[in-house]
Parts: sequence; structure tokens; C-alpha cells
Amino acid sequence: MRFMMIVKATQDSEAGNKPSEELFAAMIRYNEELAKAGVLLAADGLHPSSSAIRVSYPEPGGKAKVIDGPFTEAKELIAGYTLIEVKSREEAIEWAMRMPDPNGFGEGQIELRQVFEMPELTQNPETLAQVATQRERMEYKKKS
Repeated sequence: MRFMMIVKATQDSEAGNKPSEELFAAMIRYNEELAKAGVLLAADGLHPSSSAIRVSYPEPGGKAKVIDGPFTEAKELIAGYTLIEVKSREEAIEWAMRMPDPNGFGEGQIELRQVFEMPELTQNPETLAQVATQRERMEYKKKS
């Protein structure tokens, strides 16, 4: 089971303020724990929404519309993420509970979301084979 731990944005992260050295060191230690446990797939922080781009589809079948940031409502935005692969929902919650406060001031918030696995979305053998091939290509590119 894969889960994404979504670190919610704050006014500080949206202002482009970097984490303190102490918080950065704590996050590195946490990510090392995840890696040693063999559950870490990816972890990154994101630039603030002031440099973001949103692609919107205002009407069905309509042309996509590009909207430049910044975007309002920092609490609805994402400042970073950690992607893990674990055996259960409970294990994902345990790992999320161990993450250092991403804001460092007691205002941090993490949303935990399970990632769909392809067989949950389709049983079509051709589609499943195409997705498997795409994932193999991604793995090959990552190793190169």
C-alpha cells in the first residue's frame, strides 16, 4: 500500500521562508529512518504557490486555462510531500505520527492519503500491461 503524506502549506511556507537548520536536520533524520525501514519512495518540499501554475478545465470538453499563482488559502495548498509504501493503513499512520512538525512552530499539518493501485481502477489487461510498461520505464530512468 502506498500513502502520500501531504504537508500542508502555512503562511511561512507560502512566503518562501525556508525551514530552520534544526527542522531541516530533523526531517533528514526522519527520512533516513524511512529509508532504512525500506518504506521511503520519495520526499520533497515544494516552492510556494507564487511560482506555481494551475491548469483548469472551466467546462466539459473546453480548452484548458492556465492560471499563474499565487493562490489564496494557504491551508488548502501543499508545501511538500513524502511518499511511502507500507503494509497497512495503521503503519502509514504510525510513520505520519513520527514526522517532525513540518512547520516547526506547532502549526504544521499533514494529510495522509492512500494512493490508488491500478487494479483498483481498472481490470482491463491491456491497460494494466501499459501501466506496468510505463512504470518499468520510470524505474529504468531513475536508475540511469
